[in-house]
Amino acid sequence: MIGILGGMGTQAGLDFCNKLAMINRGKIDQEYPLFILYNKSDIPGRPESISIHAKSSSDKLGKPNNIKKYNKVLKSLIAGCKSLQASGCRFIVIPCNTAHYWYDDLVKKISIPIVNMPKEVFNYTKKNCKKNSKIGLLATEGTLKTGIYNKFFDKNFTLIKPSDNLQIKSVNKAIQFVKMGKIKEAEKAIKPAVNHLIKMKCKKIILGCTELPIAIFAFKSFQKIKLSRVFLDPNLMLASISMKKYLTK
Repeated sequence: MIGILGGMGTQAGLDFCNKLAMINRGKIDQEYPLFILYNKSDIPGRPESISIHAKSSSDKLGKPNNIKKYNKVLKSLIAGCKSLQASGCRFIVIPCNTAHYWYDDLVKKISIPIVNMPKEVFNYTKKNCKKNSKIGLLATEGTLKTGIYNKFFDKNFTLIKPSDNLQIKSVNKAIQFVKMGKIKEAEKAIKPAVNHLIKMKCKKIILGCTELPIAIFAFKSFQKIKLSRVFLDPNLMLASISMKKYLTK
């Protein structure tokens, strides 16, 4: 059984579950995967809880400056994972990019595997893109500050992020619109940041916040999502990896 720690945000967790079901579309109910979604929406805000020292190198995450806030989020993540573990799940996925800042400390407290989403995105990119390619990254400011993607990508690729102005007016706004359920507004808001990264000649663009695929693909078919040439959807990749692990006995 697959354990899904959701609620970060709720729309993103539901998006993951939908993609999980669509990847393994069954003819009858019994052919769909067994999973538990714990929509733990009371986990403290991840971006708001991040305050870090500068990174000492590109492959190391910055250390938390505010230990109290860091530990409050960690404690809530541990509680959620332990609940899924106690329910008989074989492994856990967390459809939230920013939450992976706590990954290294979280896995020390949980006895079943937790899939590392940024690492899986890197593994896919490494197989499908030439070394030193420009890869765009659209994400929360928390994800950008903590370097959870830089940790994997910097040795092989050049990560390109939007300007500070686009981050605030385009990316942050799109994420907030999705959380508010305003999907059409989110789709419109994210376009300037996407266009900027395309002009920067990025070979791929990572949708590094699980709200962003909703903003971009909400009015397109699932088939078009799978065939998109430029976007890398971590939620879709996580769902694919989850099915492979689920089907491996």
